[in-house]
Amino acid sequence: MAQQQYPREVENLREGPEHGETGRPFVPARKLNTDYPLIDSDPHFRRVISYARGSDYLAGSLLAASGPALMLWWERISPSEVGKGGFASVMRLSGFISLTAGFLYTYQRSIHRFYGFTENRREIERDMREMTDRVKRGEPLYGKSSMAEYMQGVASRQSRYSGVFLHVMPWFNFVNHAQHGVDTAKYYRNAERELEAERQGS
Repeated sequence: MAQQQYPREVENLREGPEHGETGRPFVPARKLNTDYPLIDSDPHFRRVISYARGSDYLAGSLLAASGPALMLWWERISPSEVGKGGFASVMRLSGFISLTAGFLYTYQRSIHRFYGFTENRREIERDMREMTDRVKRGEPLYGKSSMAEYMQGVASRQSRYSGVFLHVMPWFNFVNHAQHGVDTAKYYRNAERELEAERQGS
């Protein structure tokens, strides 16, 4: 079977053979011992949100609602006597903090599955399906980027495993890059198997 040529993992819009290479030595991600397989050590913000399960949103919603509910309960059993205007400010602040906490909790539950910290069979299957389809369509695995390869690496090192400390400093990855701590050859091999099966079946 002839070896099919596939695009790079990230299509760079500023550098490459046609623009001039400006890359520097690759700094690999540190391997962590986890109970489940690693999917991505630095997933893009969109992927984390789209891969979140219904149980994640439910848990986040309950946490977000608990703050205002607790303030109402406290006001009921021990009135603050600050008046309607003062208590409204308290409720707005409580609502903002609770919504933020609920979102971060949802995000953290989802990103921990990418890291392999919690059970992630569903995410592994979805990741393989998504990446295999991209390979078959001739698309770069991790999208396009206008950043130089070196700056992509800088961005990756800043946000790699940032979900571990999300409760201390919320930090998200908004950069398309190819440094995700996994061997992407598995996607290309799976795509080749499917393409070969499709050719034999036609």
